[in-house]
Amino acid sequence: MKAEKVFRGTLSGTSYIVMILIGGIFLTLLIGAWPSIVAFKLPFLFTTVWDPVKENFGAATFIVGTLLTSFMALLISIPFSLSIALLLGEYYRSGIFSRIIRTFVDLLASVPSVVYGLWGIAVLIPAVRLIERQLHVVPYGVGMFTAAVILAIMILPYSASIAIEVIKLVPDDLRSAGFAIGATRREMIFNVVFPYARSGILAGFLLSLGRALGETMAVTLVIGNVIQLPKTIFSPGNTLASVIASQFTEANGSLHLAAMIELALVLFIITTIINGISHQVIIRLGGEVHA
Repeated sequence: MKAEKVFRGTLSGTSYIVMILIGGIFLTLLIGAWPSIVAFKLPFLFTTVWDPVKENFGAATFIVGTLLTSFMALLISIPFSLSIALLLGEYYRSGIFSRIIRTFVDLLASVPSVVYGLWGIAVLIPAVRLIERQLHVVPYGVGMFTAAVILAIMILPYSASIAIEVIKLVPDDLRSAGFAIGATRREMIFNVVFPYARSGILAGFLLSLGRALGETMAVTLVIGNVIQLPKTIFSPGNTLASVIASQFTEANGSLHLAAMIELALVLFIITTIINGISHQVIIRLGGEVHA
């Protein structure tokens, strides 16, 4: 009984430590950003001007760039994630082929961010230039679309791995029942597997979205680092993470530094809000499935 109390206390203490760390991060960012918060107030979130010389700062350009690249990456990755999840979770649940594909998917998650960025410079940017020429748009190569493709590749293993596991957890009795009433394999997948596993699959997508929101080095190398609202998906731009990475060490005044820290605070809040929304959506969908 005493060992049980010690074990339970250890788990509770670990949870409290995590909460304290998150609170400490938020408080540190808030204190560092306070001069900027006082100077620019709420319009900071809706202003597109970023002028360190005149100390006039706004985060709207970077917020738009962050959300645009992240959601584009999510949309690009969804078909590939679902395809891999169905292949390994439904058709090839075990065996040498499954292990080989799963290993390569997991390896995608272990590749350093800067390596993705360098690959993007060497391979992806020239390929995107060819596409842009075919579409008769300015062939920058760098830009929102390029960053989104890099992010899509980076987040694919997170959503795919979770989707594979939740599809494998669908009870075989439900599959057998679907086949018993005359459903084809495709009908069974869409009418049995997906409804049962949708909360877990959605959790994987939202986890990967959180990964995309905060990605820094790979995006910094391929997005173009231009402080302007993107006119098209091929336009160069910036994200909250990339502008922090490229300008933080060059902050030449206390207000400039405070504005950079406020960008980090905004990114922290956006990520927290999206995670909170995703948690509620997952709970609701999970409840509907098991009701």
